[in-house]
Amino acid sequence: MTQHRTHWQLPPGIEPGTWEYANRSSIAADYDEYFRGHGLFALDDACLERWLPILPTNSTEVVADLGCGTGRALVPLVERGYRGLAVDLSPWMLQKVQQKSSDGEMLPLCANLVELDGLRDGCVDHALCLFSTLGMIKGKACRQKTLGHIGRILKPRGLFFLHVHNVWCNLLFPGGARWMLETVCRSLFSRELELGDKYYPYRGLNNMYLHVFRRREILKALTRAGFRIVEATPLSGDLGGPLPHRWWCGFLRASGWWIVAERRP
Repeated sequence: MTQHRTHWQLPPGIEPGTWEYANRSSIAADYDEYFRGHGLFALDDACLERWLPILPTNSTEVVADLGCGTGRALVPLVERGYRGLAVDLSPWMLQKVQQKSSDGEMLPLCANLVELDGLRDGCVDHALCLFSTLGMIKGKACRQKTLGHIGRILKPRGLFFLHVHNVWCNLLFPGGARWMLETVCRSLFSRELELGDKYYPYRGLNNMYLHVFRRREILKALTRAGFRIVEATPLSGDLGGPLPHRWWCGFLRASGWWIVAERRP
């Protein structure tokens, strides 16, 4: 059963649709099957395998998966020798993580990513925030606070892996130009909405929230949080790999970016 809360009772950065998503057991129950074969998930695994090599069995390196879902990105890393910190707003998702972690290799933590004050400085070696999880946080200040927490809990030179969607690629879809005009106008005249804020139906929810980014916007936010950008790879429309011929209108054609950033010493 969904735990209903009125808007003023919600944690910072969490919209009603996001809260309902996190507290619906049915979303977690079929999450893995629903996204089976998703191109971005395969890309995540390939990129993480390239950057985070296999470790010896006695390794103490910790990877925090922020917005871990059912642990689909964290499980392969734990199998390669890392210790996992699985953080999610949904207790149902974390139940799935625990089912995949019979020996306790992944520590579950039910938390709002805007409120990670309980994690000490420099407690993890690397961090992930994939599948546009950062975009599910409402408000520029809340997203910046989340990035600040991630930079704080990472050890110096720790790697941060991030995926976000591109606002401009909406112009390529039916109705996208109208939505772009509306979001620009709303952002000019409303304090509650920013350029790139979207509300849409999703898996039985009528008001799911997502913020989609401009490239300069997300890179600036990461820099402000103390990160050095290592690479920002534009993604193809099917999310299955890098954007081909990125020199040709790449800012428009990219569905989003897969970003690797390093915490500055």
